[in-house]
Amino acid sequence: MTDPRISVLVVEDDPVAADAHALYVNRVPGFVTVAKAHSAAAARRALDRAPVDLILLDLHLPDGHGLALARSLRAAGHQADVIAVTSARDLAVVREGVSLGVVQYVLKPFTFATLRDRLVRYAEYRTSSGEATGQDEVDRALANLRSPAPAALPKGLSAPTLERVTQVLREAAPEGMTASSAAGSVGISRITARRYLEHLVDSGLAVRSPLYGQVGRPELIYSWK
Repeated sequence: MTDPRISVLVVEDDPVAADAHALYVNRVPGFVTVAKAHSAAAARRALDRAPVDLILLDLHLPDGHGLALARSLRAAGHQADVIAVTSARDLAVVREGVSLGVVQYVLKPFTFATLRDRLVRYAEYRTSSGEATGQDEVDRALANLRSPAPAALPKGLSAPTLERVTQVLREAAPEGMTASSAAGSVGISRITARRYLEHLVDSGLAVRSPLYGQVGRPELIYSWK
C-alpha cells in the first residue's frame, strides 16, 4: 500500500542539525522523513534508491553548493520539489533557486513553528488540482506557498538581535560563550543576551552546560550545535 504522506529527504551536512530537521518534519502531520544525507553525493545516491516528494536542502554542502545539486537532479530527471534551508541571504541565489524548483526558503536559525508553517503551506499547494476557474484561483494556489508574515518570536525578542546573537555564538564554536560575553559582543545586557541564548536552546540550535571551577553558582556556557 502506498504511503499517502509526503516523503522528505533531509540534506544537511551537520548530522546533529540533520537529525533535528528530520524530527521537525516527522512532527508535522502528513509528512515523513524517509532518508538523510550529509553531502550532495549521498543525496544523489538516496534519490537513485528511492525518489521523494520533497527535499529539505541545505545550500552549503561539503562537496558543492545546494543549487548545483538541485540543477543536476533536474538534469537527471528527478522532479522533487525543494525547500532550501540556509543562512545565505543573497537574493540572486533566491532567484536562481526558483528556476530549479525551490518552492520555499527557510533562513537559519529557525524554529519548529517556522518549518511547520512552510510545510503546511506546501501541502496545501500540492493539493491544488483540477482546472482553475480564473486568475483568482491561480493566485490562491500560489499564495499557499507564501507566508503572510514571519513566524512570531517570543515577546520581547527581535529578529535582528537574534541574528547578531546567533552569529557571535556560531563564531565562538566549539568553545561556546557565556551570556556575559555574548552581551559584550552584541552590545546588549547580560539578561537580554541570556533570553536570546535560551531561545536558541529551546529551538534546538544551541546547548547549554554549567561552567564549574568558580566560587558560588556555576555560570552557563552556551554552544552552537
